[in-house]
Amino acid sequence: MMTRQLATLLGAGFPLVSALDALIPQTRSKVFKKIMVQLKDAIVEGNSFAGALSQYPVVFSSLYTNMIRAGETSGTLEIVLAQLADITEKQQALKGRIRTALAYPILMLFVGALVLFLLLTFIVPTITSIFADMNQVLPAPTRFLIAVSGFLKSFWWVILVCIVLMLVGFRSAKKTTGGRYVIDRAMLLLPLMGPVIRKLSVARFARTLGSLLKNGVTMLTSMEIVKNIAGNALISRAIENATQEVSKGQGLGVSLGRADVFPELAIQMIQGGEQSGELEQMLDKMSVVYESEAEASIMSMTALLEPLMILCMGLIMGFIVLSICLPIFEMNQLVG
Repeated sequence: MMTRQLATLLGAGFPLVSALDALIPQTRSKVFKKIMVQLKDAIVEGNSFAGALSQYPVVFSSLYTNMIRAGETSGTLEIVLAQLADITEKQQALKGRIRTALAYPILMLFVGALVLFLLLTFIVPTITSIFADMNQVLPAPTRFLIAVSGFLKSFWWVILVCIVLMLVGFRSAKKTTGGRYVIDRAMLLLPLMGPVIRKLSVARFARTLGSLLKNGVTMLTSMEIVKNIAGNALISRAIENATQEVSKGQGLGVSLGRADVFPELAIQMIQGGEQSGELEQMLDKMSVVYESEAEASIMSMTALLEPLMILCMGLIMGFIVLSICLPIFEMNQLVG
């Protein structure tokens, strides 16, 4: 919001310091308001806007700072700010649509797992306790249900500890270079989510690189920036290797194609943009294509996931009911 408003004020002829002065009172976050005051003071002291932003790398990414630097150098700061706002809004809108699509299946999975845990841990043992006094062999499904229920009732804390340890181990591995590479490589190999993750990373790469090149940032500098925002260590390494090839005079499409990570269509679109001299426009089109494909894939998966989860829950509940009813049927036959 700040970026969009700042672009509007600069486009209306406000000096940068005056524009920041006008935005500071409208900022609700106390922390961000303090940062904006410090930015204004740094500019008044003679620092560039990009130089002031670089003092807050946690708040303003390298992409943001480098695009601002390019805008200041070329005298098109208000245009660059508007494009930064567009990039951020589009990324947030895509994340919002994906979260909305995944919210219901994840909620169903969580609630279903919780209901099954409570059922097997507290309700089933109460019902199956009536079979303890029966002097006959229980059916195999009933014995299996009693064993699972007894394990959950006695060792539920072991499962909880294992889940916590797995989460802690995953987060610790994610923080190391080797661990993150292995995890990201495994993510790309997942049957359904792997292609979606690849498309989202390629779309982010294309949109960011196109915006940087469009605003006058050199190819090598742009590549150094986008390798850190790809969101996947495998793709980041491919971009880093391609940067070295480009510095030696190779084409971007050929360099990225050697890693066998980017989709073939993406490589062809980049090569077509290089040959026609319209690489920036082709990268924008590429980002739109892969964002749309990723969103469509997620929608299709969620549409299939919901009935599949209902079916699985129905089968599990049916097994529980059948396991409880089988001994009762046998008791009725003996009484008869």
